[in-house]
Amino acid sequence: MSVDPARLILAGFVGTRADDPGVVPLLKLGVGGFIVFGRNVESPAQVHELLAGLTAGTVGPPPLLAVDQEGGRVARLKAPLTVWPPMARLGASADASLARNVGRALAAEIGAVGFNLVFAPVLDVRFEGTTDAIGDRSFGDDPKRVAELGLAFADGIADAGLLSCAKHFPGHGHVTVDSHIDLPVCELDEDELRRDHIAPFAAAADAGIPMIMSAHIVTALDREHPATLSPRLMTDVLRKELGFSGVVLTDDMEMGAIAKRRGIPEACAAAVRAGVDGVLICRDLDAIEATAAHFRAEAAADPAFAARCDESAARLAAAAASAPPRPASSADLADAVGRAEHQALATRISAPGTTGVDPTRAHLA
Repeated sequence: MSVDPARLILAGFVGTRADDPGVVPLLKLGVGGFIVFGRNVESPAQVHELLAGLTAGTVGPPPLLAVDQEGGRVARLKAPLTVWPPMARLGASADASLARNVGRALAAEIGAVGFNLVFAPVLDVRFEGTTDAIGDRSFGDDPKRVAELGLAFADGIADAGLLSCAKHFPGHGHVTVDSHIDLPVCELDEDELRRDHIAPFAAAADAGIPMIMSAHIVTALDREHPATLSPRLMTDVLRKELGFSGVVLTDDMEMGAIAKRRGIPEACAAAVRAGVDGVLICRDLDAIEATAAHFRAEAAADPAFAARCDESAARLAAAAASAPPRPASSADLADAVGRAEHQALATRISAPGTTGVDPTRAHLA
């Protein structure tokens, strides 16, 4: 019997407790994971209790408990956890050992709260004159530097016992539209795309990173479909060419790049058919429920889709089992976050005026 394909959904929600009205239906639905945003956060102790409740309320394999915690402007949990500067500042250091230490420290704190998945590192390569949707979230403008420091950061996350997720394949660097708003088109030719943007993800696949997140962008590798919905990108390039065997997740399917052009349930099914394992729907409960129903109907009607869902559900379950949450006890939580040595590390990489981008690089022209 096939696995319930609702397990392929990683869901955001409205609420701060596991028994809130926006959360209970997700537990009943049987989604495979939960994503915490700033709207779900009141304090470390509250998030600690929330995640414990989500785990206790999940039937079947343990859930993935995820958060965007990159540092800089993308950090859902603020003080009293350590506040990390944007990764551009770490990129400017060109210090892989430092990057690993930062990844370990950041992950240790959110692991103490109860998470087992960090949506980081960002492996997009930053280029001037393009959308600031990435900007200082990137480790810099050099693909080799981005790969080296990003993967060192991911090693630190693994040291702390959490899963990392490299994003956003095949890279946002040369687009001028923010995919949160509409569909970006990358005008680079295939050789330029591979050299300047895919290269860090190829390194990540070689290094065995556990997860990669797709980008909602159109590229020279498939002019008809955004990467998230492209069998060419998700299967032929990422799986077969780069040899990636881990979990492939989408970026949020509610973003304008996808939702302005087709229904979310249908887009999610297209992503799974393309080779994605997990779909992120980050807020809309109705869209999550409609997607689960659509997945179930598609799986009942199409054995190939059911098999695709089973394959992906197995990958997601194996990933969750490989990194079970290890939260600190309630009594120890306050001492586990915002540690003095972590604050000192954050200060070390916060030198003013550091951008992580070298304006003299010829390919920025």
